[in-house]
Amino acid sequence: QVQLVESGGGLVQAGGSLSLSCAASGRTFSTYAIGWFRQAPGKEREFVAVISRSGGSKYYGDSVKGRFTISRDNAKNTVYLQMNSLKPEDTAVYYCAASSAIVPRAPEAFTYWGQGPQVTVSS
Repeated sequence: QVQLVESGGGLVQAGGSLSLSCAASGRTFSTYAIGWFRQAPGKEREFVAVISRSGGSKYYGDSVKGRFTISRDNAKNTVYLQMNSLKPEDTAVYYCAASSAIVPRAPEAFTYWGQGPQVTVSS
């Protein structure tokens, strides 16, 4: 079993940057692909980014491509999401999740989920 704890959310002005971290417990962290999702009030959960077990493959949602960067440090059991050029529409609760699939993008493929920090971008 994997437990995920996110940190780094908060309030930022449009055009600013934030970095989220997802720390995992367990010795098998490197056997999971890790994804980031977000959910705004009244909207469905949206795929943001995913990184493969080794970190060699990364995929991004269209709305964040070119602005967000996902990375991982398996020695620290941590995945990061660097968010630049933030927009008000990026406001949401952000979740990290772990999957035993290769590089899934559907929420249904992820088994373990964190609690989700709030990210608020003011205009």
